[in-house]
Amino acid sequence: MAGGNQTQVTEFVFLGFSGIPRGQAFLFLVFLAIYLVTIIGNILIITLIQLDSRLHSPMYFFLSHLSCLDVCYSSITVPKILTNFLRQKSTISYNQCMAQMFFLMTFAGTECALLAVMAYDRYAAICQPLRYTNLMSPQVRVPMAVFSWLWGILDSAIHTALATNLTFCGANQIDHIFCDVPPLLKIACGNTYVNEMALHTASVFVGLSPFLLVVISYVYILSAILRIRSNTGRRKAFSTCASHMVVVIIYFGMINLNYNRPSAGYSLQIDTLISTLYCIITPMLNPLIYSLRNKEVKGALWKVLGLQEKEYASQSKQ
Repeated sequence: MAGGNQTQVTEFVFLGFSGIPRGQAFLFLVFLAIYLVTIIGNILIITLIQLDSRLHSPMYFFLSHLSCLDVCYSSITVPKILTNFLRQKSTISYNQCMAQMFFLMTFAGTECALLAVMAYDRYAAICQPLRYTNLMSPQVRVPMAVFSWLWGILDSAIHTALATNLTFCGANQIDHIFCDVPPLLKIACGNTYVNEMALHTASVFVGLSPFLLVVISYVYILSAILRIRSNTGRRKAFSTCASHMVVVIIYFGMINLNYNRPSAGYSLQIDTLISTLYCIITPMLNPLIYSLRNKEVKGALWKVLGLQEKEYASQSKQ
């Protein structure tokens, strides 16, 4: 990994939490709680989907991949943050920084593609119900999931390869809480034009394009829902999309703030807050959104816990 760079900078220092030195213990407990909720919630969803045959459908197949991504997201950033809280020294080695950036951008690009695939799944279910089984057969949905992961890996590999060619000239203080492309470009010396162009290009192809596919899918979905005559039918159709819509709005909103905000005009505190919301809070919210709004997921949970179907039915009516 560009050994020449390492002779100039062997480690980076995160400044994200430097403004609150007396609150390190409190922040450690808060981030630990968030991490535990994230890991337990997402692993629980993956386990329920595997154990309950009623959840062996394309929608839950993609949801299990989303939960896996959320576990990876948190695990690549939060443990290092917790370790730095304990050490009271927010540092990361050059190689660890490059690795963290690679995996972080891999998961970000994969999730963008996966959310677009999940929107198409909802379009097929609501707008093409008679063809849904063929449109989302295992021969179709498995390659779509694989493509989502490869999409994220390719995007990340390009950015990481370009980042290893950056020169830092001794500057090693990052105004951030983890390694990412924008904060590294801020402290790099020399020409970063290629890196910036790659970042802007990725924001179009990796971020904007999947978002537009989601919007187009939901335009067709909403028009199909409005054509349903019964209120019950409209409510049922909309409920199958509501959780995904909430996740899309939160995720693409946060990723847009993180990668497309102006380089100047934001304080370190605002940058830290946006980064925390985007990469730490959002993975915790996804399992909560899907489990709280989804009767099938809650039903699978009651079944695993040993509750009778009658008990679940009575609770779902309340």
